[in-house]
Amino acid sequence: MFAMTFLLTVLSFAVALLLSILGTVVYSQVKHVAPNLTFAYRHIAFPFAITVGAIVLVLLLLMEIRNYRQRKTLAGIERVS
Repeated sequence: MFAMTFLLTVLSFAVALLLSILGTVVYSQVKHVAPNLTFAYRHIAFPFAITVGAIVLVLLLLMEIRNYRQRKTLAGIERVS
């Protein structure tokens, strides 16, 4: 569960960083200013990755709880019959 959370967090960070760097470069070309790539990392990609990681962790935890309860119920039904 935690490996999947870590993997999806890293993947979302990479995608967000790529898109934010591309957006920063396009913005700097349009405005004719130097691109501020640290802004893309600190204020866009990192918070996005932390948010996605938290959401993925909660969703995976809920899925594990649901699967545990379902297995427990099915084992009880199998034991009775």
